[in-house]
Amino acid sequence: MTASKLIKKVPMDCPLCDKTHELEERERIATLTIKGEKVSYKERYFLCRNCAEEENEFETGSMVNANLSAARNAYRTVHHLLTSDEIVRIRESYGLSQVDLAKLLDWGEATVARYESKSIQDEAYDNMLRIIQANPLKAIELLDKNRDKFTDSKRMQIRANLEEKLDSYGKEFLKRQALESEYVHFSEPSDANGYKTLDIDKIEYILSYYAGHIANLHKVKMMKLLWYGDVLFFKSTGMSMTGLVYRHEAMGALPVGHYSMMNLENINVQKEEGYDYTSYHFLPNPKLNMAFLSEAEIKTLDLVIDKFRNFNAPDIVKYMHQERAYIETNPGNIIYYSLAKDIRPF
Repeated sequence: MTASKLIKKVPMDCPLCDKTHELEERERIATLTIKGEKVSYKERYFLCRNCAEEENEFETGSMVNANLSAARNAYRTVHHLLTSDEIVRIRESYGLSQVDLAKLLDWGEATVARYESKSIQDEAYDNMLRIIQANPLKAIELLDKNRDKFTDSKRMQIRANLEEKLDSYGKEFLKRQALESEYVHFSEPSDANGYKTLDIDKIEYILSYYAGHIANLHKVKMMKLLWYGDVLFFKSTGMSMTGLVYRHEAMGALPVGHYSMMNLENINVQKEEGYDYTSYHFLPNPKLNMAFLSEAEIKTLDLVIDKFRNFNAPDIVKYMHQERAYIETNPGNIIYYSLAKDIRPF
């Protein structure tokens, strides 16, 4: 039987034994065939200890829907497609309803609703969502192109939301472009980037999460935390969290473009000037909703935080210097994620 873990105990009316008692809400790894392909995902269910083993499990209706959604999102992740939650965040970032977004993209009115609930988008639809996610100006162009699908008042309301987004987009775009330009040679998933292309949003959220859980966090230690988070996640999932590429440097693993990273719009960093040095002190960004990070990502980040919370910069650099991935990589060269399988125990 597949191993499971207890999430919590819930007092409720049990439909299996017809008694009111504590049921165990549990979680395990399950598999489901989606589009002819078996995918693994985390499945939740209730366990009744009053019943025989062969008939002591059940799922509520909401659990069935959540489990199916988890399986579909697992398929999406394997195929580098936006998850349903990510599609919701794109839509909500522009203040659009499901029907509004469908009309803007010239899709059927129910299309977005299906992608946020039960259907898996194909690559062409996924690409269009990514385009408007990255570029509010493109969303405005599409709104103008499909203006006949909206009333004048509705179109003006949506345009105002998009233009507000565009105001902040200009500065952010230039700052992101500086980092993205350093990754032009890593535009395809590979061992160098952990089989994930650069995800600047994820970088911003992870930096804020680390800063919110570790006091007095500066750049040297932060860059090491990024590497450990990425390789630990890669070890368990086969994919990095950020898509960052790391090189072997004297101070340990450093991501390509780390100087450009300091200028990102949503990075809350204080530059502290000394007599002969510049220090970067990271603080959490309260504007970022950590629900953007998945449960698996937060679990990984928490492991890194628990491990290195009390390390100072020299300590974590010294610790990293003992990693096989660092030792077996020449100075200046890329530290490939495939070496993560030999990361020191957590």
